[in-house]
Amino acid sequence: QVRLVESGGGLVQAGGSLSLSCAAVGRTSSVITMGWFRQPPGKDREFVATVKWNSNSTYYSNSVKGRFTVSRDVAKNTISLQMTKLKPEDTGIYYCAADPGIRLLLLPHEYEYWGQGTQVTVSS
Repeated sequence: QVRLVESGGGLVQAGGSLSLSCAAVGRTSSVITMGWFRQPPGKDREFVATVKWNSNSTYYSNSVKGRFTVSRDVAKNTISLQMTKLKPEDTGIYYCAADPGIRLLLLPHEYEYWGQGTQVTVSS
């Protein structure tokens, strides 16, 4: 079992920056892929970014590419999401996810483990 604990988030003005962290606890040796998703108000959960634990290979949604950076810290069993040039449409609950899968995982149902979510609000 893997437990994910998110931190960070908050309220920021458009154009600003925020950073999120996600700590993995438990059977972390089983985790191959970790990712970030978000759920805007009234909408479905959507993919933001993913990182492979061993290779540090990353992949981003088109809406955040060039503005967000996902990274992992192997020693601390954490991943981070650095968010810059934030827009009001980036508002939502941000979730950390993890899975033993080795493929490129872009859909929520493909991830086995989830964090509790953290709110990000970008004001215009």
